[in-house]
Amino acid sequence: MRIITGKYKGRHFEIPRSFKARPTTDFAKENIFNVLTGYLDFEDCTALDLFSGTGSISLELVSRGCAHVISVEMDRDHHRFISDCLKKLDTQVCVPLRGDVFRFIKSCKQQFDFIFADPPYALKELPQIPSLIFEKNLLKPDGVFVFEHGKDYDFSNDPHFVEHRSYGSVNFSIFRTTEKASS
Repeated sequence: MRIITGKYKGRHFEIPRSFKARPTTDFAKENIFNVLTGYLDFEDCTALDLFSGTGSISLELVSRGCAHVISVEMDRDHHRFISDCLKKLDTQVCVPLRGDVFRFIKSCKQQFDFIFADPPYALKELPQIPSLIFEKNLLKPDGVFVFEHGKDYDFSNDPHFVEHRSYGSVNFSIFRTTEKASS
């Protein structure tokens, strides 16, 4: 796993073979971040990475200059890996939390400029995640939410949906707190 750009560009982290998580591919990660530069400036923004897995997105956000990142991951070993990676970068910008994403969403009182969620594709609650983000008002005005999901999902009817991007088998739906973009 590597950081694509920013302060820590090119840094590599070896993911243990025992991990169940499938990190977002470098190709997909680089492309979605290229798209996102048209939506927001990561410099000094606040970000939330849900279902963090290996921490690939959190590390990328830190490298791109986010002022504050919260990384939520339930798996103990994955959480420890994310914490170790952050220690190697010697950064205090990211707070890795170990816990259930749904409990976090329900209790969170903070708003974010950017939210990224990459749940397990087989998660039965996956279709409800975008509406939960907006029901709990987790995005600041003009905030951006990127949802990674399998090809069988279509969120284009959601009032906050802006666009869909696909890179190989990786699918991203992009949402905003502003009104649905006109076609």
